[in-house]
Amino acid sequence: MNMTTNPTPTSRAYRQSARADAAAATHRRIVDAFIGFMQERWLDEITLEEVARAADVTAQTVIRRFGGKAGLIEAASRQLGEEIRRQRAVRPGSVERAVAVLMGDYERTGDLLIRLLAEEPRHPILTPLLDDGRAGHRAWVAEVMAPWLDPLPPEVRERRLSALVVATDVYAWKLLRRDMRLEPSATAVILCDLSRGLVGDSPSPSDAP
Repeated sequence: MNMTTNPTPTSRAYRQSARADAAAATHRRIVDAFIGFMQERWLDEITLEEVARAADVTAQTVIRRFGGKAGLIEAASRQLGEEIRRQRAVRPGSVERAVAVLMGDYERTGDLLIRLLAEEPRHPILTPLLDDGRAGHRAWVAEVMAPWLDPLPPEVRERRLSALVVATDVYAWKLLRRDMRLEPSATAVILCDLSRGLVGDSPSPSDAP
């Protein structure tokens, strides 16, 4: 007598969900391993084999999922971009709040961003990804500084926005934190001073605690 039973829709769905979760975990593990190497080495020095070993998969798995180093760079850039957007969530209207969030972001990702920017001339694949980051930073500054920027005439607003982008750029963080060797607290004060110098000292209506 044949006692074999067909899997129920619920059991099939469970297995499919489990496979999808496992695939997502593998994807994340590979990307995390690659980002770890990117923080310490130049892209030319990173091999797919060592990324695979660090992620506990085979090199063929890395190639099958990402197609090679270019695909890994794109996946890592997307993941970093998503993390940065989450880390920068802040209510508009306070220079101090904005700088505090920005410092938290740069303390986590600033050195990696500086390294990627240095590699951009040698690796054109980085340009569109870094362009997204540059555009994202400008949009973030425009949002958090909107109470001061939006009332300005368009030409003045764009000029002031560009100045604020420069004052809060990762290169400003790098100059203060790495070149001048200032502590995070001192760096934050200077970034606040630079930004306040551009938007003024008068609190905006949205500048609530």
